[in-house]
Amino acid sequence: MNGERQVSESRLLIEVRDRDRGDARDRADLAAALRRRPREIPSKLFYDERGSALFERITELPEYYQTRTERALLERVADRVVATSAARELVEIGSGAATKTRVLLDALRRAGRLQLYVPFDVAEETLRRSAEELLEEYPGLAVHGIVGDFTAQLGRIPEGDRRLVVFLGGTIGNLGPDAVRHFLADVESAMAPGDHFLLGVDLIKDIARLEAAYNDAAGVTAEFNLNILAAVNRLTGADFNPQAFRHHAPYNRDRHRIEMWLLSTQAQTVHLPALDLELTLAEGEGLLTEISTKFDRSRIETLLTGSGLTPVGWYTDPENLFGLSLSRKG
Repeated sequence: MNGERQVSESRLLIEVRDRDRGDARDRADLAAALRRRPREIPSKLFYDERGSALFERITELPEYYQTRTERALLERVADRVVATSAARELVEIGSGAATKTRVLLDALRRAGRLQLYVPFDVAEETLRRSAEELLEEYPGLAVHGIVGDFTAQLGRIPEGDRRLVVFLGGTIGNLGPDAVRHFLADVESAMAPGDHFLLGVDLIKDIARLEAAYNDAAGVTAEFNLNILAAVNRLTGADFNPQAFRHHAPYNRDRHRIEMWLLSTQAQTVHLPALDLELTLAEGEGLLTEISTKFDRSRIETLLTGSGLTPVGWYTDPENLFGLSLSRKG
């Protein structure tokens, strides 16, 4: 396979992108982001091994309602979603540790249609570990994992048989408006007629509740945010000092989104040799590391329809905190 290596063990196949090529793409994306105003760091750099572990801790925090709410919602509607989709294979974009995936795999097993799971994620170690765990838990399951950047490489998803493609966690909100449209178009292109797409979206709600979820009392989200600087240092040979920054995550009312920033606590100059870039930051100047846009049903279904998908189901929890949208291609 061009630019990739494959690791295969009977029921397990993992495709790994060419590391050098992937790092070059990440450096190019980072250089472009740091030259923008305001300066940005691409959020995909959060998910090194430590970042992935910190995010799993975030999902267990009392303030972070998203994961437990979405899981409870999945448990309530999974059988219905599987019946509607008639899926035999599950493709998960941004699979992470696959903690909620088991709800859908259980539903597929109950329906007698559990065959193949295709996780797609940027973090190889996390994907590999979760794949091996799932193989132990589901004896009849095969796993075809793909390590890559879902914002640019969905074309690597292989053809399959009657699929349910899922993108959970409200991760769609981390993409800007143009990126959302491009992503959904790529998802539609990767699907065959009759395939279904299950999308998890965080809904517009009380601002205090939103801000608490990204500014937890234990400081885990702050630690997660600051960890991205360590990832940048490894990627570029930079000399970012995380202690010279602080976490800041306010809600932008006009854009219906949380914005995660790293604010410089002093005037400083950062060197990024691999990018041939010197970054001069004033005290209080921010680096935007992530957005998390909140949606309503109407906006999501408009986006899906615009990408060529047909909405066929909408599910939400009793408090209307989180939504799952099911759509079909063709």
